[in-house]
Amino acid sequence: VMAGARLLTPILPGSLRDFLAFEDHVQRGSARRNEPVPDAWYEMPIYYKGNHRSVYGPEDKIPWPPYTEELDFELEVGCVLGGRGRDLGPEDAEALILGYTLMNDWSARDIQRKEMAVRLGPAKGKDFATSLGPCLVTADELDPGAVRLEARIDGETWARGELGAMHWTFPQMIAHV
Repeated sequence: VMAGARLLTPILPGSLRDFLAFEDHVQRGSARRNEPVPDAWYEMPIYYKGNHRSVYGPEDKIPWPPYTEELDFELEVGCVLGGRGRDLGPEDAEALILGYTLMNDWSARDIQRKEMAVRLGPAKGKDFATSLGPCLVTADELDPGAVRLEARIDGETWARGELGAMHWTFPQMIAHV
């Protein structure tokens, strides 16, 4: 390791899509509003467009937005495409996957709740930061269905999950976009 070196984001994406891929996240959001899980979630992958100009590396400090009291994170995996496509099926979409990287979707939860209540969010509650990295693992090196994730802060586990529990596969989500 070189003195003074630090890890940067492995990629600066030209666009960013963030999908709702885990049923328990949908159920928790619906439970807060006392609503059933929307049928649309089972019919197609749901996503929002993230801000690809606010990407941070694994060692970057994330600025706390002055408009939120409730900064939160979501432990995720980013799927990086190595080509372009249009009107693809899942098989063709899978061929575009270059690799995967860790992703942290930062959230201003108090702002996000207000945005979602009027059915236009997320926007400002998610627009300020996404962390990527520290590395990019090529698609041939990783079986996403076998990935287990764990986020620790000061040695304490704050989040864990398994990509095998996703309702939609990466190729299905890419084909939908």
